[in-house]
Amino acid sequence: MDKKHPSPESPQQLGVSPTGAQALQSRERVQRYLREATSDSTRRAYRSAIRQFEKWGGRLPTDSDHIVRYLLDRAESVNPRTLDLHLTAIGQWHKLQGIANPADTALVQKTMTGIRRLHGTPKQKAKALRLEHIAAMTRYLRALPQSRKNLRDLALVLTAYFGAFRRSELVAIRVADLTWEDEGLIVRLPKSKTDQGGEGLMRALPYGDAPVCPATALRQWLEAAAISEGPVFRAINRWDQVRPGQLNPGAVNDLLKKLGSECNFDFVASLSSHSFRRGMSTSAAREKVEFELIKMQGGWKSDATVWEYIEEGQRLTDNAAIVLMEKMARLV
Repeated sequence: MDKKHPSPESPQQLGVSPTGAQALQSRERVQRYLREATSDSTRRAYRSAIRQFEKWGGRLPTDSDHIVRYLLDRAESVNPRTLDLHLTAIGQWHKLQGIANPADTALVQKTMTGIRRLHGTPKQKAKALRLEHIAAMTRYLRALPQSRKNLRDLALVLTAYFGAFRRSELVAIRVADLTWEDEGLIVRLPKSKTDQGGEGLMRALPYGDAPVCPATALRQWLEAAAISEGPVFRAINRWDQVRPGQLNPGAVNDLLKKLGSECNFDFVASLSSHSFRRGMSTSAAREKVEFELIKMQGGWKSDATVWEYIEEGQRLTDNAAIVLMEKMARLV
């Protein structure tokens, strides 16, 4: 927020008196807890949305008439999902100031409904990587001269896929989060998108055949890089030197697209880090892996999300048309 608009995350703006703040030991602690109530990525998205509204000419606080005019001006040039985010950000700003949310009015909501119906487009989904795609990338990496970077890339691909990790989870893994068992590796996720409370989630990577085993690839990478503490996945410079800090999340997408190009995939433009997560779930569904096992491996909270992946993976194998075509083939 700019200086014209005090932060909505201050004790005063939330109605906490100085005495109340002192009861929590200090204003700084209150600020810290308020910041932790919203993820960094969500906070950045809200700030960007507010800047867009103000750049258009809007001012906070605002009213429903100004919001409607904003929607009308942006309806044909901005994706409706983006406008929904803008409404949410504007609404949250007002709520945190203790002001009635003008985005909740019937006028604004009905206008937004009409915009969705007229200008809505299907959400572009990341290409789900199949087992044969992961196998191709694995063969490519193993055929390269051995280097720390190639070992890291192989460990990252296999871990991301078989562990169904989000890229934010993947780059946040630290050596202290790894527990090696006789049967494989347990990765503890201190915090995840579906675990904002920090209760901790576990992902299991059982040992498999060495060429495709993520736990084995991960151990080989850690040994080659002499990593005994701190981030597991790190940047590597052109001289194959391992840097101390964790890998940037965006580097996961860059690596995946590069490998896709090297393997001559014809869907490189549709690849993103989510291709690992969607790929594991849909591939498991095609192999008839049980619902609960898929849900557990991906750490999904919503059954609906898991069923969506299962239906996607099986839509061409468990299909009513197959039965009808087999019946028809006997009649012609």
